[in-house]
Formats: sequence, structure tokens, C-alpha cells
Amino acid sequence: MSATTVRLAVIQMSCEESRERNIERSVERIQSAASQGAQLVCLQELFATRYPCQSEDHRQFDLAESIPGETSRRLCDLAGQLDIALVASLFEQRAPGVYHNTAIVIDEGELRGMYRKMHIPDDPFYYEKFYFTPGDLGFRSHATRFGKVGVCVCWDQWFPEAARLTALTGAQILVYPTAIGWIPDEKEEFGVSQHSAWETMMRSHAIANGAFVAAPNRVGREENIEFWGASFVCNPNGEVMRRAGHDEEATLLVDINLDQVDAVRTHWPFLRDRRIDAYDGLTLRWLDDE
Repeated sequence: MSATTVRLAVIQMSCEESRERNIERSVERIQSAASQGAQLVCLQELFATRYPCQSEDHRQFDLAESIPGETSRRLCDLAGQLDIALVASLFEQRAPGVYHNTAIVIDEGELRGMYRKMHIPDDPFYYEKFYFTPGDLGFRSHATRFGKVGVCVCWDQWFPEAARLTALTGAQILVYPTAIGWIPDEKEEFGVSQHSAWETMMRSHAIANGAFVAAPNRVGREENIEFWGASFVCNPNGEVMRRAGHDEEATLLVDINLDQVDAVRTHWPFLRDRRIDAYDGLTLRWLDDE
């Protein structure tokens, strides 16, 4: 494998009631991926627990932990032992009463960076505004031995501004840890279009920014949500390289060539041709007609 080719692993799992069991099963899948040559491994959103935001329940705050903390240290030790980089999503308690939905990037056994989810949804059974303070670290990417990794989280994936700003920090790979699924009563009527919109949005980020995209999603039924899985990796042309199924756990192993980032950005020079002098309106909520 060349220096510019990276073996990426995307892990799609269902989650049990037991936090320790979820972590153990994630560790097993990480170890298995590393044994198959994975160099950068990506976990789904809030991988250590069942999705906690389906109701407004103060008891769920007991699931949060500090960063650095027990789980992040365990993942750092694991990544160091396996000689991999790792992206993981955690329920962070930053301070009393201040909680975040946070992703961490680990390389060489050390915490290389973190991202706090910026866009916080408030939809039926996704009551995240009750739990999470909006992120204040901005959009950023993190240098690893296996490329520059930009991380956003779930609801962030619907916003082209987030993808663009992350790419402008140098990200070659955009990773979107995700927990999204169908409300069963809506699935028959809207299920196909909902999933299609989700994947299409992220593939468009890959094209518009000339970056690889990796989207690890959870799978399985948890209370009111049937998580639809379908984790995928696409290249900077927006072509899906591998995709998991809707109803089973999976580990996707994909070899990506980082040289493709420069090649695509050169042939589709969207970053070159941006009219940065004309975009002031993006900082406004709405552009009223004069």
C-alpha cells in the first residue's frame, strides 16, 4: 500500500443497554478492522450507549463523561496498541450543567483533537437541544499520519456551510458519525426518500469540496427509532465506494488514495473559483428583498 493510500474502516453497530458491552463490542470490531490492515477507524455517533435523546429525561445525563475520561483514555490506549488513528463520538460533560455531543480524533495513542457538534436538532425523538450545548470549537480538521481528518456529527451533515468550512481547514476526509433512522409509522411513505436525501447530501459535500466522505451510522431498533444503517464511504467524485445494509452490523474496509483529492480539486476547481467577495449574505439569517 502506497504512502498516499489509506485503509479506512467504518463500523456500523447496534447498541445494547449495557454501556460496557457496547464498548467491548466496539473494541472487538476495532481490533478486527486493524487486523485486516485498517489505519483509520471511524465509529458511529454516541457509540457507547443507546441513543439517549428520544425523550427529555434528566437521568440520561448520567451517561456523560469528561474528555479526557475513562472511555477516551481506553480508546487512546487501544489505538496506540494497534497503531491506528481513530474517530469516536462521546457524550461529554464539560462542566456542571454544560454537556456536548463531541467527537475525538486519536492518533499514535494520543488525543489529537476534538469537535463539538455545532448544529443541534430538535425533532420528534431527537430532542438533542435538551441535552447538548452547541459546539464552540468551530469547524476544524486534525492532522493524522493517515491524512487530515475533518469531523462533523450527524445533523451537521445537512449543512453545506459546515462541510465547506471544514474542508477549508485542509480536510481530505470528512467523517460524519451518525445516529439517524426511521420513525416506523413514517417508513412506508417517506423511508426511501429520507434515506436517499441523507446519502445524497453527503455525496454532494464530497463533490463540492473534493474530499472523501465516511458516514458511520448505527443500526437496529431502539425504542421509537429504527436506525437505518447504510453507512458508506464515497470518493471526491461523490461515487459510493462501499455501503452497508439497512438491517445488519457491518465493518466497511475501503482503500482510499489521498492523491485523488488534489486531482479532483484541480479538475473541478470549485475552491479556486469561489467568489469570496460576494458571500457576505451567508452570515445573515435571511436576505430580505429591497
